[in-house]
Amino acid sequence: MTVLICGAGVAGLTLGLSLHQVGVPFRIIEAIAVLRPLGFGINLQPHAVRELYDLGLKDKLERSGVLTERTSYFNNRGQEVWSEPRGRAAGYDYPQISVHRGALQMMLHETLVERCGPKVILAGAKVSEWSETPRGLEVVLTDRQYGYEIDRLRGSLLVASDGARSHTRKVLFPDAGAANWRKSMMWRGVARAMKFLDGRTMTISGTKGMKFVAYPIGDRGKTQSFVHWIADLPLTPDRDYDSQDWSRKGSIDDVLPSFADWKFDWLDIPALIGSTTDVWEWPMVDRDPLPHWTEGRVALLGDAAHPMYPIGSNGASQGILDARVLAREVGQMGAIPDALWSYDRIRRNPVNSIILANRNEGPDAVLDAVADRAPDGFDDIDTVMSEAERREFSDRYKKATGLTVEEINAQPSIIGPVSNAPVIAPAGD
Repeated sequence: MTVLICGAGVAGLTLGLSLHQVGVPFRIIEAIAVLRPLGFGINLQPHAVRELYDLGLKDKLERSGVLTERTSYFNNRGQEVWSEPRGRAAGYDYPQISVHRGALQMMLHETLVERCGPKVILAGAKVSEWSETPRGLEVVLTDRQYGYEIDRLRGSLLVASDGARSHTRKVLFPDAGAANWRKSMMWRGVARAMKFLDGRTMTISGTKGMKFVAYPIGDRGKTQSFVHWIADLPLTPDRDYDSQDWSRKGSIDDVLPSFADWKFDWLDIPALIGSTTDVWEWPMVDRDPLPHWTEGRVALLGDAAHPMYPIGSNGASQGILDARVLAREVGQMGAIPDALWSYDRIRRNPVNSIILANRNEGPDAVLDAVADRAPDGFDDIDTVMSEAERREFSDRYKKATGLTVEEINAQPSIIGPVSNAPVIAPAGD
């Protein structure tokens, strides 16, 4: 009844912890030999935070990140266009948390090893192929660098959580086509900086053609924060965007000139960029929604199932929700294809709706609408666009993606708290 999980990212590790909670044996297969806390900042929406709290991770999660209380939108002069509360400040039962992706991944990894033992993760191995057997399937593992066969594992199901450029997705959907590129590139970095605004606010400035996002992902004493920033700029189509991933190094020189005069009274953006040691580049891409995520005993999870534009703080959160629903269905039905199809039916259409909503810029579209009316800034935003009209951009996105306060608070926990979970010896321990 073992579930084989391909990928030890946030979604894959959450699935492992969730399967352990419901008493289902599993193994995680990770191509990277040694996990390191790489990456950048991500936001976890309240419903995803609830699920991590249910896994007994509340204290660790809150120590790892920042409880975000507000999102504020500014034009390219640093003038506030729209601002609204987030998390508990907005009335949700759980907070929104901004955290370094690597810190979250390592916290999940360490917790999994504590609960299940180190043998539950097979590192340095890549799933290259699989075949169905009379009682399940057999997976061929190869060395990531040299390609020789390492081992073969048997299991009941294979769940591919191997990221936006998933090998498994390509095998299942060879005709799905290339990624959809929005003709822009994101540069990301993390830097130590003085706290700005209230120290708990996510900021989005500019327009679709030139946007800068900044938010704290960790405190550094009373006056400083670790700040994650994203610079989104248009790019000519001569870049090899489809072969890139989030671990590709970028250059400050590609970013800084475009924002050289963005010195606002609440944040000096060129100083923030200039103080950054490592910059990573990531093309603004998504992929068309799939007609199904499951094929026989194989299913896609997280970014492998639904790569989306990083708008609206939904990517990592949806992967966590995927993991919890899949674990619940397997726990209730057994490690059989019907459990995967049940997960598929529950999750696919709602998440595909988010992919499409993000293509329309989500709540960020308020910035473009205001810029069209007041390209040179304004003295009073209410004379440019009413508060009700500005709020509508946010409300429309929340309704389209199921993120209204009422809807999220009305949802029960997917599995429930981890204290109710049976204690089992995981496969490979």
